[in-house]
Amino acid sequence: MVSDQLLKQWIVANYAPYRIYPVVGDWLRIDLIHNAGGLFGFFQGTAVVFAVVTVAVVGLISWLQLRWGWRSWPITLALGLLLGGAIGNFIDRIRFGYVVDFADIGIGTWRWYVFNIADMAVTCFFLLLIAIWLFAPRLLSGDDGGDEPATVPSDAGASSDAKGPVAE
Repeated sequence: MVSDQLLKQWIVANYAPYRIYPVVGDWLRIDLIHNAGGLFGFFQGTAVVFAVVTVAVVGLISWLQLRWGWRSWPITLALGLLLGGAIGNFIDRIRFGYVVDFADIGIGTWRWYVFNIADMAVTCFFLLLIAIWLFAPRLLSGDDGGDEPATVPSDAGASSDAKGPVAE
């Protein structure tokens, strides 16, 4: 989240919006845009709605971390990526009314959407979640896979005058 905000600040200070600046040929370019919508630029003009939704998402992420994250570092990492990405773009929506996007990758006319570090974190969350689902689904079920000792029936219902086996 901090790196996202620092890089956005540097980009805004050094690049003009809606102009393309090659960084690594045509493959990586700076294209500063103001995204007043959601992911992939959908739902333009709804930054306030996404800001409100983000508050709910942050609450949900916190609950998920308390519920399952502590059991597994991959789950904690995934939730941390999602939380950092959500907060990074939330700050932009509150400060500017839009999200600062700037990274443009692709070849020729085959381009990915313009994104930022917060978007990369959210994307990595989804990729990590898919990897966990495919290769370690027990982490998502809450089962840590450890062998728990079998439960032993308690003596709670026994009377106080009950004695053990009597030796004769």
